[in-house]
Amino acid sequence: MNAKAKRRLAVVTGVIVIVIIIVLAVVGGNSAARTVSVAEALEVQDDAKIQVTGNVVENSFAIEDNVLTFKIYDPEADPAGANALDVRYDGGVSATFGNDVTAICTGKKGSDGVLNCSELVTKCPSKYENAEGSLTIEDLFGYGSTVYEKPVKVSGIIAPNTLGGVDAPFRFAIDDASGLASMRVIYTGALSDDAEEGVAVVLTGSLGSDGYFTATDVALEG
Repeated sequence: MNAKAKRRLAVVTGVIVIVIIIVLAVVGGNSAARTVSVAEALEVQDDAKIQVTGNVVENSFAIEDNVLTFKIYDPEADPAGANALDVRYDGGVSATFGNDVTAICTGKKGSDGVLNCSELVTKCPSKYENAEGSLTIEDLFGYGSTVYEKPVKVSGIIAPNTLGGVDAPFRFAIDDASGLASMRVIYTGALSDDAEEGVAVVLTGSLGSDGYFTATDVALEG
């Protein structure tokens, strides 16, 4: 290869390198999300991609045509949730999503002020409770109508293939350790990532006349 060809090759190589750097910069700039607080997100006016972390406002969520809408607030800066951010998410709702769960939302705000979330991650710390003094499902059913709508504590094991989202008819079912009784559980709160099938849990709530148990609290047995 002569000197002229070498110079031409060097120029072409340099141009290719510059183009790659520019492309990477553009792609990186478009994909990187700026981390902001809920209060800062409320003030965002541009079309920038942002990431906001907040807790789901109780009973603020709704699901229509597979689109989840909810509000998040900052429990430390705004414990009363007076200034909440509206979020819209068109994606699968995880089993851990629920009231007061910590939601990490990434997306862009629309002209309506709603954060159109393209990525949603939920986090809920594991909570443990001793099962001492709790009823088995069989014992609970044995009391019949005398315990309907009365607060009780029940322990059991999350049944296989029953974990669902807050939009499901029931959140999960639990089995007695003996395997002789099963019960469906309604729960709109946040579930720990460790709440999986086969895991022992302790529930606080009440049994309805329809046979469903409405839980106000779900803890891992420990």
